Formats: sequence, structure tokens, C-alpha cells
Amino acid sequence: MKMRLPLAFITNAKLLDSGFRIRHGIHNGITKTPLLSSCNICSRAERKWIKPVGYDTGVMTYNSLTKQKEPLVLAQERIASWYSCGPTVYDHAHLGHACSYVRFDILQRILSRLFGINVIHVMVITDIDDKIIQRSLEENISPTVLARMHEEEFKRDMQALRVLPPAVYMRVTDNIPQIVAFIERIIRNGHAYVTNQGNVYFNTQSIGSRYGKLVNLGGVVGEQGVQDKRDPRDFALWKASKPHEPHWVSSWGQGRPGWHIECSTIASSVFGSQLDIHSGGIDLAFPHHENEIAQSEAYHQCEQWGNYFLHSGHLHLKGSVEKMSKSLKNYITIKDFLASYTANEFRLFCLLTKYRSAIDYSDASMYEARSTLSTISAFCHNAQAYMQGHLQSQPIEEGLLWERLSATQTSVGKVLADDFDTPKAVDAIMSLIHHGNCQLQAVTKVHGPRSPVVFGAMLSYVREIMDVFGVDLLDEKEVHDSSGILNNVVEELVHFRSEVRKFALSVQDQAPQDPKPGSEMQKSHPQPDRIPLLKACDALRNNLAPLGVHIKDRSTISTWEITRGETRKN
Repeated sequence: MKMRLPLAFITNAKLLDSGFRIRHGIHNGITKTPLLSSCNICSRAERKWIKPVGYDTGVMTYNSLTKQKEPLVLAQERIASWYSCGPTVYDHAHLGHACSYVRFDILQRILSRLFGINVIHVMVITDIDDKIIQRSLEENISPTVLARMHEEEFKRDMQALRVLPPAVYMRVTDNIPQIVAFIERIIRNGHAYVTNQGNVYFNTQSIGSRYGKLVNLGGVVGEQGVQDKRDPRDFALWKASKPHEPHWVSSWGQGRPGWHIECSTIASSVFGSQLDIHSGGIDLAFPHHENEIAQSEAYHQCEQWGNYFLHSGHLHLKGSVEKMSKSLKNYITIKDFLASYTANEFRLFCLLTKYRSAIDYSDASMYEARSTLSTISAFCHNAQAYMQGHLQSQPIEEGLLWERLSATQTSVGKVLADDFDTPKAVDAIMSLIHHGNCQLQAVTKVHGPRSPVVFGAMLSYVREIMDVFGVDLLDEKEVHDSSGILNNVVEELVHFRSEVRKFALSVQDQAPQDPKPGSEMQKSHPQPDRIPLLKACDALRNNLAPLGVHIKDRSTISTWEITRGETRKN
């Protein structure tokens, strides 16, 4: 398929550029703006979601704007503009962050791989913020240096978790002129004001009842301790500079951006006045995303800026009602987590719950994910062994397996099109594996034809769908030191053990030539002097298992696989 850039990249360029060049003269006094200006986008209209017109993906997704599932319709055929709030880089990323980023990475992979959507993903890096400034003072380093250090660490963490990078990361500090111009246009449109202290606030009253598209604002109070706002719900677009803080020049004085304005500006600079999908953790719905919507629609003077808002549930420590967060000091860093578990295991952990649901983290939940992954890997290994002739099995009900495979493919596609229901998809895949394992019952002798092709098809599908989810069953970096050299060493070791075991299991060298009528065939009992060899083979198998090398004996044939050592638990 020929790659096409979204029209927003092209047709909105002039509009945005002209908007960013606007300079509206403002004095230090409060700019007097009517509560409902003549260019007001928000007469007291209902907060009604407008279904987009365009390409219907065939996917239903839960939209936080409507609080229900809606058909996912894109502005352009097979192209999705997707903006997400990235990290505020003042500290290590933790597992709560990882959960949100991995979950949305899974959704993007599903859209791309299963539904043929070209996802154009933009993520902001917040590299100037109150927390960054405070931490830099505490550590006596530059805010810029602090932010760069943690930005690079975040990117390494995402790579370690196999999260696909966005099309582009965009830093706040690289977009200050655009942010200033964005604010100026909001002021010009009658939706913001400058105070005597040099702060700029969004005028929430100017948009009437349209403020509150995402959440019910009944009883919501704005920032505390702020004296120069007209309404407690008003929020900062620009903060006047304070001593020893980074600052930039604007037409209303030196200062720095407020928190929310960065996302509206950067998303609009890439995608223009229409955004297909905006994602983030549920804790960002208010005030962050709510304020983004207000700013962006005030700037573009449009009725609907973002068409779909997707929010992921919190990650909780088991037994705690509080989310994992830095402020509560109840977090686990990604680096520490990956010392005990793998990226594949964490993906399974995320896949086993719906992306919108809260998720409990504990050793028990991670062991469940590990066990599920182990079952999948074991089936793949056994299917390969059967195809290679190393595993002798009873006659296969081939027709049944083909039916199961087809039904699984249909079922997985259906549930993933229904708001990306990964738990049901995993259930369907595990059911297929169960039926495959039921057929792979080892026997000493083969009676009837073999059916390697159907297991090849099942193996290929399981690997492919897990790869869609970002679980790489072929990644040898995930197993315990399983380099190519180690694989060869284990192969030779297991082969030698198999030969010893085969010799130890052999019966008396001279079997009776003419057994008496009615007598049973001689049973395979090892010779007494060879029993120590069998015990040594069993001991070797048992000793290697905790190290991640698992040997399975099937009659006189042995197969092996390397998995993550069970001793590497917390």
C-alpha cells in the first residue's frame, strides 16, 4: 500500500503557521473580555459528540467523550492520527507508567497489524514543569540536564518493554514559540486573559457549558491559592517567571508555559484542527484532557477537536486502593521490575485484563502471566518437536484441529474489534492450545499417518498473533542467557544424555528367540547394573530445570527448551 501523509500535515500548515504568527498587543493590565464573545465557539450548546465522517475501521472502541462504545471512524482512509501524553521527566519511570504505555502499544499494534491502519503517533516529552524545577534545585543541577537524563532513561525503558516508539517525540522546550503564538490566538479569540502579575489564564466562563465534556464538573474547584483568577476553574496558559526559574520571552512578559497548553499546541502543530485519537491514563482525564479540549477548540474555533479519547486504568499494588505513583512512594521502577520478570511476561500481565480496567499488581498476578506464557511456549516447542519427528503421538484428529484453528482466528478478530478485548482473545488462543496439547499425547510407537501440517499452521498462527500483541516467542534474549553458543552446548549435552539413557533403558541383550505360546512379550525393564545411569540422567534433568533448561523425556527420545529460570523470583 502506498504511504500517504495525512492532509493535516499539508492543508493545515498554512492555517497553523498564520495562527502562530499572530501577535496581539496586550498590556500588563487584565484584558477585558466579554464572557461570551461574538466569535464564541460555545454558546450554551449541549455537549453532544459528533460522529466523525470518514473511514469506518470496523472497530468499536469505548470513547470517554460519550461514556460508551462507538464505531471508530477515521478522517482519512486507513490513517489514524494519534496523540498521547508522554512523561514528565523528573524521575525514573515506574510500573504504573509502563502499564499505560504497554497497553496503548498493544492497541496500536492491533490497529496496525490486524486492521491495516497506519497509526501516526505523536508523543510529547514534558521537559519543563514545577516538579522538574523543584527536583533540579534539590539535586543542584540544571533543569535541562535533569530532564535529558530522565528522557533518555524513559526511552531505554520503553525499548526494553518493547513499546514501539512514536513517529516523533516532541519536547515542550523545543516548541515555546509555537506555544506563545497558540496562547496569543486564544486571547485574540476571546477565551483567555492576562493578569497584572503577568499570568495568562483560560477563561472557562467564555465557553459556558461546553467546559466539562469529559467529566461532570459539579462541585469541582480549581487550583487553590491562586489570587489573580476570575474563576476558580480557570487554568494557567502561561506562568509569570519567578527568581531562579527557567523563562522565555512573550508579549506579556517573561515566563513559561502552563501544563495543559503544551499538548494542545504540539498536537495541533502536527495534526491541525482535527485529531482522531487522544490517549492517556484515566488520571489525566481531568483536569489535563478536559483543559486540552477547551484550549484546542477555543484556538481552532471548532465544535469538536478530538474525536476519541481513550483512557487506561490505574495499576494498583495488590491490596491497595491507591494507584502506583511517585508522590505516594509506592512504586516499582521499570529497571527493578525487569530484574525479576521479562517484557514478554509483563505484556501477558497487561493482556489478561481490559486496557480500561484497573489492574492489581502482585507476585501472584505476575506468576499467572508467567505460567500463561510458559504454556504457550511449551505448546510451540511440542508442536515443533512433533513436526520434526522427535515427538511420537497418537493419531491426530486433523479435521478437528483445522476447525478449531479457523474458529479461533474468527473469534480473536471479533473480540479485538470489540474495544480491543485482549482477555477474551487470550482465552481463545489458550483454548486452541489446549486442544492441540490434547492431541499431542506421547506414545512409544506410532500407529497411523502423522499430521505435521496442521500443527505447523497452529504454530504459525500462535506466533503471529502473539507477535501482534508484542510478545516475541522467538526472542532468545528473553530466555535465561540463551545465546546461540549456549543453545549448541545444551543440544550436545541433551544428545549425550539421550544416548546414555537409551543405553540404560535397553533390555537384556539376548531376548528369547521362541517365546512359549500364551506367554506375554518381555517387558522393557532396565538391567540392574544400568539403573545408576538412569538415576544420573534424572538428576541432571532435575538440576538443570531451576537454571532454565527443561528436558522432557518421551520414551527413548528427549526434547529440551530454555525458559526463564524459576529461581529468579522476588
